[in-house]
Amino acid sequence: MSPELRTALDVAALRSNVAAPWQRIDVVAETGSTNADLLARAAAGADIAGTVLLTEFQSSGRGRHGRSWSAAPRSQIAMSVGVGTQGVPTDAWGWLPLLTGVAVVDALAVACPAVPAGLKWPNDVLVGTGKLAGILAEVAAPSPQIVVGLGLNVSLTSQEAPDPRATSLTQHGADVDRTELACGILNALGTRIGAWRAAGGADEALVRDYRAHSLTLGTEVRATLPGDRAVVGTATDIDRFGRLLIDDGTTTVTVAAGDITHLRPADTA
Repeated sequence: MSPELRTALDVAALRSNVAAPWQRIDVVAETGSTNADLLARAAAGADIAGTVLLTEFQSSGRGRHGRSWSAAPRSQIAMSVGVGTQGVPTDAWGWLPLLTGVAVVDALAVACPAVPAGLKWPNDVLVGTGKLAGILAEVAAPSPQIVVGLGLNVSLTSQEAPDPRATSLTQHGADVDRTELACGILNALGTRIGAWRAAGGADEALVRDYRAHSLTLGTEVRATLPGDRAVVGTATDIDRFGRLLIDDGTTTVTVAAGDITHLRPADTA
């Protein structure tokens, strides 16, 4: 599908229909990385809490461990948000990418309920085995703020996908307006962040809903750690810090998102 046939994001509608804590919402035609842009603002001394930056085309999008990602113009919701962390202990920050995934699934359940989206720990939204969205959280220096980035495939075709494992809402028969969906995601995300901040970490509803949406818990997984060390076993739960618990048959191993290189089904080499 050509960019001319894809509708541009409506920044006026976004600003009118998105509630607190989002205070500033901007849409740019193109940038290298929305995460990098907000991190640069924070490094220059700006308060980015409550800031939302979306782009129609991201030329240097990044995933975890610096993995590159790109998609055709206007085929995604590519955005980053700034989140203040005052009052939330650092060991609870790991829940931010997880709660973002929950917010995305919440919004998708409203916008396209026929698409069975779920969450792969720690940062992917899947439909079946296809990757629908990726999430990247990065701590901004020098102030205690976090940038959370999201790339959600809306109308990306299989021919346009940079990775054969990628999928999109269009590929699953959903015809959605990107502006309306972005509003739904931001409002759901704002609600989840508000509860996370009030609880000083994961609140009871977040933990319950994450478990309900998880496609990882209860499955046999292989977690690859630095140095090619692998942990193979059953993913049993998420702890209060958002870390994955894996029962390898002998003991329960706790794996943090920052320590893992890959998480795959146990029968995947």
